[in-house]
Amino acid sequence: MQELQGWIGRAREVADEMSAPAARRMAAMLDQAAPDLSPGAPVPPFWIAILFDDAQPQSRLGADGHPEKGEFLPPVPLPRRMLAGRRMNYASPLRIGQKLTRRSEITAITPKEGRSGKLCFVTVLHTVTGPDGVVATEEQDIAYREASTGASAKAEAPATKPDAAWRVPFNPDPVLLFRYSALCFNGHRIHYDVDYARDAEGYAGLVVNGGLSTTMLLDAAMKQAPGATLRAADIRTMRPVMCNRPATLAGTAPDEQGNRTLWVEDETGAMALRIQARIS
Repeated sequence: MQELQGWIGRAREVADEMSAPAARRMAAMLDQAAPDLSPGAPVPPFWIAILFDDAQPQSRLGADGHPEKGEFLPPVPLPRRMLAGRRMNYASPLRIGQKLTRRSEITAITPKEGRSGKLCFVTVLHTVTGPDGVVATEEQDIAYREASTGASAKAEAPATKPDAAWRVPFNPDPVLLFRYSALCFNGHRIHYDVDYARDAEGYAGLVVNGGLSTTMLLDAAMKQAPGATLRAADIRTMRPVMCNRPATLAGTAPDEQGNRTLWVEDETGAMALRIQARIS
């Protein structure tokens, strides 16, 4: 693990565009009417999540469907990967036809010992810029874990939930998982290969993409605040949300600064994903 510290500071850039076809597909997945797709039309800032896919050649994919480690991300000697948390700040509007560049830099590599064994967190800072400057920044914590054992898929103890001002049912099915993975060009097999998810990674079935849960939760929250804008979101994954099991999207009323706590409850009522959001 100590040798991995040399990867800190490694950076790369990827170009993309907030295209009309991508926006049309995102709206369809969210069960919305087709948005305004004319050049320059604004789209929700969190739709930026479907851009900048890591489209590696098929020959460079690992057994889990992710790109092999050792090109940009360090060769962490732990096989299981998940996105543990992310901190988003939205600086300017996201618009149809906007040409964007994302610069990604590895800022920290932190080995730890968890309840289920060895862990390693890789922190990556993404800065997205367009013709008029910074559009968004995102700091990601990517967690690597040991191979599955009987204890490795256990989630942390349930978190205390605040009082909800609103609640919306969320019923993820395999088609929804497929459409989101296709939008993001995400090949992680836990989202579509139930045998792999169960036998290789120790889950009870297909796992809902953390990005999908985040998107559905933010979309539901914005419907509670018509005319407002999402400014920032601090997102933490706490336990897996499972496909074909009923879940719930929920949120608090805003404080004076527009801060709200949003969360996804799994079928047991436990908080599975939490967002501290600023909407104003």
